[in-house]
Amino acid sequence: MAAENAAEHGLTAGEYIVHHLTHLQSSKPSGVADLSVFNFDSLFFAIALGALGCFVLWLAARKATSGVPGRFQAFVELLVEMVDQQAKGIVHNAKSRKFVAPLALTIFVWIFMLNAMDLFPVDLFPFIWEKIYGAAGGDPHHAYLRVVPTADLSISMGMSVAVLLICLYYNIKIKGLGGWVHELFTAPFGNHWALYPFNFAMQIIEFVAKTVSHGMRLFGNMYAGELIFLLIALMGGAWSLSATGILLALGQIVAGTAWAIFHILIITLQAFVFMMLALVYVGQAHDHH
Repeated sequence: MAAENAAEHGLTAGEYIVHHLTHLQSSKPSGVADLSVFNFDSLFFAIALGALGCFVLWLAARKATSGVPGRFQAFVELLVEMVDQQAKGIVHNAKSRKFVAPLALTIFVWIFMLNAMDLFPVDLFPFIWEKIYGAAGGDPHHAYLRVVPTADLSISMGMSVAVLLICLYYNIKIKGLGGWVHELFTAPFGNHWALYPFNFAMQIIEFVAKTVSHGMRLFGNMYAGELIFLLIALMGGAWSLSATGILLALGQIVAGTAWAIFHILIITLQAFVFMMLALVYVGQAHDHH
């Protein structure tokens, strides 16, 4: 609920933050890794923004002309060319790039749009959802909603696991099942039976470490950004007709604007880093040891 109305609803600053960091879930999780629980808010915004991103790119392709491009077409062409150049520099298999380059473009656009949800006022969508939930007969105090899917560990880790599966696919496709299994037991220390257990352990650790760090990097940065926006919003919640209250309200405007401008760089950089790491991991799957 809105920071300005937190006191009205009897919420402390901690309860306000906890409320905003609680997902709209299918049921209450029984543990840290309860796979039967779905975060409906993350799924909704991720699917909706994914469809919107596909529509925008389709619209650009549909309206593309061979003459002088408009601003929108020129922007999309620059974006596509940038991603294509990165793919060419990392994945040297031309046949693989026919799939990998569009995949990288999709990753960048999709994650950028998911991250950009952090730029909306933190209370905007939760406030709208509270009104809808309350009108439907629900308790507005339990109208939970989070709008930044990449600040949800299940979404960011799901993306990194999807990249892992693609890497495993290309490992088998390029090297063959036998060649890949042989590599699992002979790299990086060498082809000797005494080294097979150590080689296999190192390969598994590498796959796990790359996947976990890939998803956690995105999640950690976006979660921290979301939390900072909530802390800034609390400054406005302390507004009152006093010198301190007015200064806090002005401070919220200044701090929120400054952080939002800086956050534009963060959301773009995180989308680019996730895309580049995906390209690097797929490129490594093409390399023979």
